[in-house]
Amino acid sequence: MRLTLKQRLYVIIFEADTPAGKAFDVALLWAILISIAAVMLESVPSMEERYGTVFRITEWILTVAFTIEYVVRIIASEKPRKYIFSFYGIIDFLAILPTYLSLVFVGTQYLLVIRALRLLRVFRILKLGRFVGEGEQLGRALRSSRHKIVVFLGAVLSIVVIMGTVMYLIEGGENGFTSIPRSVYWAIVTLTTVGYGDIAPQTVLGQAIASVIMIMGYAIIAVPTGIVTVELGKAQGKTKEIICESCGKGGHAPDAIFCKHCGERL
Repeated sequence: MRLTLKQRLYVIIFEADTPAGKAFDVALLWAILISIAAVMLESVPSMEERYGTVFRITEWILTVAFTIEYVVRIIASEKPRKYIFSFYGIIDFLAILPTYLSLVFVGTQYLLVIRALRLLRVFRILKLGRFVGEGEQLGRALRSSRHKIVVFLGAVLSIVVIMGTVMYLIEGGENGFTSIPRSVYWAIVTLTTVGYGDIAPQTVLGQAIASVIMIMGYAIIAVPTGIVTVELGKAQGKTKEIICESCGKGGHAPDAIFCKHCGERL
């Protein structure tokens, strides 16, 4: 049966198992890498002065190519609406938007680095199914722990607002704590153990409170890690390993149909 033009386009664009599909995706990845490199080099003053025109021409050529690719993906897709609002569909759209916005808003072309997210397709091209499965497992763990993390962030926000206000009252503007928002900024920097040092308490009481916040920071950093770790353990426990009945070996991807060791159907 002869494929229609739409079906041929679908095979090339969405199927990486065919030679044409793999060649298309590899060429696409190289174009993305070149595009990102051009944007990054354009931000270097010396490079922009010498090759600015070349960078801008390259950006526009690749943007037009990506725009055509995006339109063709919509046309070739079996369910265009589903693709447009899918993760990759949104990323594909955002990847071409900054160049057009730069015609109105100067500097927005640097947002083209979002094209780096399109490199996630390398997992599909290289058939790294195990990595995709692990990524989905991590995603499930994050979704399961989102309520706990939101509560945790709310508690942290309350702490930094209270501590920032207290430090504003204790230290005052003469020691750099000129307002409550600035004092809250100091509390966030201190609690996260970043410690820029642009603002520092000068009074004994302020230094004592700062010491307490620093110690609290170590404990607070461990909380979200522990939450996600527990949920990740649960997610792993729910994932049943697929064992081949023919050879008795495991290690297959969750969506595997055939055994990667002996080739028998799972």
